Amino acid sequence: MKIVCDREKLLSAFQTAALFAPGRSPKEILTNIKLDVDKDGATFSATDMEVGVRIKIEGLDVDAAGSAILPLVQFGAILRESSDEKLRIDSTAKGTVVRGERSEFKLNAADPAEFPDVAKFEESKYHVISAPLFRQIILRTEFATDMESSRYALGGVLIELEPNKITAVGTDGRRLAKMEGPAEAVAGHKTGDTMTIIRTPSLRAIGRALADTDNEVHLAARGNDVLLRTPRATFYSRLVEGRFPKWRDVFPQRRDAPRIDMQVGPLLSALRQASVVLSAESRGIDFQFGDGTLTLAGATAEAGQSRVDMPVAYTGPQIVVSLDHRFVLEFLKVLSPETNIALEIENSETAVVFHADDSAYGYVVMPLSRDR
Repeated sequence: MKIVCDREKLLSAFQTAALFAPGRSPKEILTNIKLDVDKDGATFSATDMEVGVRIKIEGLDVDAAGSAILPLVQFGAILRESSDEKLRIDSTAKGTVVRGERSEFKLNAADPAEFPDVAKFEESKYHVISAPLFRQIILRTEFATDMESSRYALGGVLIELEPNKITAVGTDGRRLAKMEGPAEAVAGHKTGDTMTIIRTPSLRAIGRALADTDNEVHLAARGNDVLLRTPRATFYSRLVEGRFPKWRDVFPQRRDAPRIDMQVGPLLSALRQASVVLSAESRGIDFQFGDGTLTLAGATAEAGQSRVDMPVAYTGPQIVVSLDHRFVLEFLKVLSPETNIALEIENSETAVVFHADDSAYGYVVMPLSRDR
């Protein structure tokens, strides 16, 4: 293989591929990135066998087609540290040579045939989703999952696909995040009764890999895995095994509960202030609503007490509920400070529901015992 490449474009594609390569693996070949060059173009491939990517490379002049295994750390450092606009890469069975205008690096060879294939997107049935929306869906649901739980299905986000809609749900059993958005089915694609649970680490990597220039994502759910395609990349992820909780039973449907409107920025600021006295062992903050005011109160024996007041549009009977402040903070942080949210609360013993974006995004938090 012999190519001349634009260093910046190669670096951009390599850094994206590196998100999917493990730093360590019992299978050493996986700690590398594979480069394939043929008549159809050039592609980087990376995988840890659970998630993988195939990403197209632009800015290459091909002198000879072929494949090469590129070490993640060393080749990445060459691309970052070089000041050359163009680099020449020659690879044979004996090794890979990377040449700049005043530099040369010789890297040891590994057999490209040992690198596992990363699936191509060849599906005829899939859903078309706006890429900015899909990135937002990932951001707003994955934080609520639990990768350390013995309940394996909680370590991923459930994806439900209907003819004109995508619904994503993440939960750890104590809180639940749900987001819906428009999506177009192609050739009747749907998930139906199939549990399509995408691993949280996979979703995080895919979310980071989506480019600002990507307009849409094609998503194909299969029996044991899922494929996603953008104009420049294909992503693969194994699905989480197990049964996802019946989230619709968890998400309360309330008609008469008080609905309190607030803005993210002021609530986030007040909650951060109230939480300064808390420790990992004492996570609860009391949310007290009454007389047009929300009072946030926290206390620990070690640090002391806090009390922060903020005005809210609520004049009904006093309601007090204790919540894990970290759960509320994580919800607020994925929203812009200007976002208006609505909070539904009945009493101190029932779940609190947050809504944003005209209820397209919902978040449920279970209360803590106030006798803690």
